[in-house]
Amino acid sequence: MNLQTQRLHLRPVRINDAAELFAGRGDPEVMKYWDWPAQESVDQVRTVIQNHLAEIASGRTQWWAVAMSPRGPAIGEVDLSEIDLHHKRAEVGFLFRRTVWGQGLAREAMERVMRYGFDELGLERLSARFHAGNEASRGLLEKLGFAYEGTLRGHVIRDSERRDCLLYGRSGNSGA
Repeated sequence: MNLQTQRLHLRPVRINDAAELFAGRGDPEVMKYWDWPAQESVDQVRTVIQNHLAEIASGRTQWWAVAMSPRGPAIGEVDLSEIDLHHKRAEVGFLFRRTVWGQGLAREAMERVMRYGFDELGLERLSARFHAGNEASRGLLEKLGFAYEGTLRGHVIRDSERRDCLLYGRSGNSGA
């Protein structure tokens, strides 16, 4: 399912997006608050995409490459994961290359994904999880109407140490 905003085109992630997504996924600063360290090669990104294809095919995940034009290079990625149509909920995620930070593109893409989730999939609740200390993600989620719901203590192991994650959520009637 392709999605569009005033400035952005969101298309399902494809294996051949790996080189463009590596611009973000290979950047240690971009990946500083991610569950996994920066990927070391385009082949690693390709493997990540390949490993998610079954989940995408099952409908439990929808993952989009974000570009400035329909055939343009991917500048970021957004997703709905843990999609549960019975309970009408999903988790959202976003990752953008550093060269486009501060331009409102992540917010624009997320607003469209949220609208898709609520209006087209019939979801009633979205959640987001991010590493403690990631103030940029906290700020974006709060602008999108998400509210703090709790701290997952020691939720992930990254660089051989446990990290806390903050859980944020919002319902479809919170006004996207």
